[in-house]
Amino acid sequence: MTTIPYRDGEKPLHEYLRAHARRQPDHPAFIWYGRRISYAELDRTSDAFAAWLAGVGVRPGDRVALYLQNCPQYVIAHFAIQKLGAIVGPCGPLFKAHELQYQLEDLGAEVVVAAYDLYPVIEEVRARTALRHVVLTGYGDLLPPKPDVVVPDEILGARPRVAGAVDFLEAIAAAPAPSCPARATDLDEVALMTYTSGTTGLPKGAMLTYRNALFKTSVTSDVNWIGGDQVLLAIAPLYHIAGMLMGIDVTVYTGATTVLMYRFDPLAVMQAIERHRVTWWYSMAPMNVAVMQHPRAAEFDLSSLKVNPATSFGITLTQALSEQWARFTGGCETFEAAYGLSETHTMDTVMPRDAVRWGTQGRPAPGVEVRIVDPDTGDERPRGELGEIILRSPGVFKGYWNKPEATQKTLRDGWVHTGDMGRLDEAGYLCFVGRFKEMIKVSGYSVFPEEVEAMLIKHPAVAQAAVIGVPDPSKGEVVKAVIVPKPEARGRVTAEEIITWSRAHMSTYKAPREVEFRDALPATGAGKLLRRLLKPQ
Repeated sequence: MTTIPYRDGEKPLHEYLRAHARRQPDHPAFIWYGRRISYAELDRTSDAFAAWLAGVGVRPGDRVALYLQNCPQYVIAHFAIQKLGAIVGPCGPLFKAHELQYQLEDLGAEVVVAAYDLYPVIEEVRARTALRHVVLTGYGDLLPPKPDVVVPDEILGARPRVAGAVDFLEAIAAAPAPSCPARATDLDEVALMTYTSGTTGLPKGAMLTYRNALFKTSVTSDVNWIGGDQVLLAIAPLYHIAGMLMGIDVTVYTGATTVLMYRFDPLAVMQAIERHRVTWWYSMAPMNVAVMQHPRAAEFDLSSLKVNPATSFGITLTQALSEQWARFTGGCETFEAAYGLSETHTMDTVMPRDAVRWGTQGRPAPGVEVRIVDPDTGDERPRGELGEIILRSPGVFKGYWNKPEATQKTLRDGWVHTGDMGRLDEAGYLCFVGRFKEMIKVSGYSVFPEEVEAMLIKHPAVAQAAVIGVPDPSKGEVVKAVIVPKPEARGRVTAEEIITWSRAHMSTYKAPREVEFRDALPATGAGKLLRRLLKPQ
């Protein structure tokens, strides 16, 4: 494997944060709608919150859940948890009650850091979890008096205090001294548990180490030529592995400045690029299109933007779109960002900027081995032939939390068997074709069929439910539910009723957009559902 020349040695990313706080204390690490958070402030506040966590009993190896959208408090909490040697457990902020309960129970989390507006969901499930402490924060708490970029309405305004919960900023202010317990970190300890389907089944916690994060952050920074003088734009959700890598990890590794946004807004993007002279942005292709189509697009100078790796979610990033973007911005390069997955801390391939090959996801990243094998025999397939993508690198996870059988199925002799289908072309570029596994990708979000089916069964009219993905021109895929109604509900329950109920009981991206009623579901003799027979043949 390739030896990776780490910029400041082999140490966890929170130690990179400490180093930058000493070398450039006043340099902004993050800019939140005009509010500058320096490296010194980020280091100090994450130390203080680590001390508070230690004071309520959080110890190395404990899991602490994060349940909030993009905001500086997310970053502070992320590093505070890891400074203690505890484990970050991101929870999707679109989770409804049963989804949050499942993950909190699986993590065994006793502490959750969440947004005030999400507390009602926590309150609904709290008694059925191990939670002892709830820490709440408001997205507007760290906004400047006069934001320099348009702020989403939903993060403005007052929020009520909640009995039985601790305010995040008050916890930092009340942290005991010393500010953070001193601790030596083993790079091979688990630092993060991000939930994924793996190759089958309900979401599982992929155990990722400090070394996994350091390796992939170094690779990402180097292949994208990111240095401390650059200004990055972070919009992708920080609780997703790609958003975390591009938005949090790369920032503190390089000492760069990241303009952080709560969510995507095309006007805010253009304002931020112009006002903060953003040089680098990881985007989704639909974002680029939305920016170019905005009625005020001609008003802004976007010429500072030089590099824009993007992911084809819903809209394919083509050469024609790339050339249109270059003309629009005044020369910014955009290209397919990468192929990767949670179990490898993503970014397993990279697109060479001087040799972009459209229709591929680039070449294996430095230090990453990619093979294409027969999914049945494991034999390696020749170049150009289709097979299962398997990966090996220092970014490979330690396994699934408390799931030894699932770990054994996915992680074999150091290789991650992805369940994804692809080929390596004659030049060594990876062409991702599709998924052997049945996970559904809706606008980049992972949807696990079993999870949606388990919720649909709770509808009083539903006897059986099966979920598949169907193509959608803007979202890539959407969820379709095939329902067997209870006898008394046949001919009475409607598709609209199921869809409306689903949107009220699960994240919007998981809720079915289509519903079909059947008398029975296809199954094996042993009763195992055959989802593939529900798809058009």
